[in-house]
Amino acid sequence: MTTPVSRRAWLRTTSLGVGAGLLLPNALPAATPDGVLAAPDLEAFARAAAVRRNAGGPVRLASNENPYGMSPRAKQAMFDAYDEHNKYGSPAYQELKRAFAKQNGVPAECVMVTQGSREVLCVAALAHGIKGADIVVANPTFEALPDYAAHMGLTIHDVPLTADHAHDLDAMAQRVTNAVGLVFVCNPNNPTGTLVPDGTLRDFVSSTAKRTTVLVDEAYHDFVTDPSYRTMTDLVVKGENVIVLRTASKIHGLAGCRIGFAIARPDIIARMQRFTTGVPNALAARAAIAAINDTEWPRFCVQKNTEGMAILRNAVAALGRKQTMSHTNFGFFHTGRPTAQVAADALAKGFLLGRAFPPYNDWVRVSIGTPEEMQAFVQLLPALVRA
Repeated sequence: MTTPVSRRAWLRTTSLGVGAGLLLPNALPAATPDGVLAAPDLEAFARAAAVRRNAGGPVRLASNENPYGMSPRAKQAMFDAYDEHNKYGSPAYQELKRAFAKQNGVPAECVMVTQGSREVLCVAALAHGIKGADIVVANPTFEALPDYAAHMGLTIHDVPLTADHAHDLDAMAQRVTNAVGLVFVCNPNNPTGTLVPDGTLRDFVSSTAKRTTVLVDEAYHDFVTDPSYRTMTDLVVKGENVIVLRTASKIHGLAGCRIGFAIARPDIIARMQRFTTGVPNALAARAAIAAINDTEWPRFCVQKNTEGMAILRNAVAALGRKQTMSHTNFGFFHTGRPTAQVAADALAKGFLLGRAFPPYNDWVRVSIGTPEEMQAFVQLLPALVRA
């Protein structure tokens, strides 16, 4: 049955149209017969996305966002799902769970889909700290879990990083007592970008999981190019007391859509599920399904991230500044000046940088933008750092 208003016309008159910064379906790059977009088309799509993201504002190098946003396939899927926006109980949620489980080689019952990966961290803190259990974390690391747990009145055991800015797993193991309900490991770590060697981390997680629950945050999993790196999802499949966190915000460019994932044993999933406050919206779920099934766009984004990272690393090295070996989509280096002052100076020049991560109060974390953005940013470095 033909509707009186075409989809194209409807999109033009709603917030999903060009005025919201989204391309109409007929403006998306053409696909080959097998559905794969050619590299030149990806380049054009990425350039347009990069222009839109900074229109009228500073270049965003603060929040570890994918500068290119969602893939053409994900954007098309969101358009195609517009008629699900007014209905409860969309099947997209369960379809997304199955698609993610298949991609990661785990049973669907071992997956929980959440409203962003932050919700995984919050419900894990609730589920494992509800009876007042302590939590062990590195310091500094991604703060969402320890901050939320602190608001609950839980005791947080902060373990300083090693001299080479990595997790001190031996010291963390010593903090694990019968009072500890959860141990948090971010690998690669945020804000340092450092990676724990696979064997070392695997031994730590397995041995610690015999005493308490271990949550491994793998938000930057897709950016790691080190051939020795492995995910900890196989420990979940083995039935160990482990939770693995993933997100669609980083490599898939869906930060604003709020899609996160937890991988754990079904009983742990059930325990955490009780504390969730809702499910992702249907359009975001459809976009995430398409993103998961798209192999070309993540590969393209990793390639561009590698180019941008090299530009930053080389410029920092040329200035003789200390920096970490980051395996993510951000760099972390010593400026010799208070982070807040560096950020203020950078903003005055049109670049938005992030906050300080105590005790690294004179280091700065810089998200990797497009290669062109990074070339422009590194021109400012001599003025931002202290020799």
